[in-house]
Amino acid sequence: MGPPRALPPPISLEEAVRRSREALEAREGRAGYVQDALAVDFAEASDEQLFGPQRTIRADLPDPTVWAGRITRALLEVMTGVRPAPQVVRWTTPEVYAVVARRSALVARRVAEGNAPRRRPRVTVVRVRVCEPADGVAEAAVVVHDGTTVRAVAVRLVGQDGKWRVSALQIG
Repeated sequence: MGPPRALPPPISLEEAVRRSREALEAREGRAGYVQDALAVDFAEASDEQLFGPQRTIRADLPDPTVWAGRITRALLEVMTGVRPAPQVVRWTTPEVYAVVARRSALVARRVAEGNAPRRRPRVTVVRVRVCEPADGVAEAAVVVHDGTTVRAVAVRLVGQDGKWRVSALQIG
């Protein structure tokens, strides 16, 4: 091995583009096109607006009545330990998922300590009532029966990325 080679001096981007064009013209005998940079203006919108969840209008979403009943049942099953929490992560906002997953972990710990019954009652949806206060937003009142207790659950659904997502959950 010989002594290390010295690096050439740095040049500006404009100079590199000019040299590249000249080399292409010399090779092909004509003026060629060299792509610079993609012209995208990010000054008008933030990263969250461009790459975050995108709002979906009501016409592009499924029936909220059926969906509210199904997701409410799934969320209650997670909260009672019947279903694993990651199954509902894509259908909830991070705030709702944190509450549901925390409740699921609490139930799992109580079962492990022997302070809760291992068998959990099956959740049945009795009735769903939905109102849509804005385009892409649905609020549902869901009545559920868990074997011994009848409960009311309020769910707020927002249309995001082509699907309904639970943005608020209140259990009575």
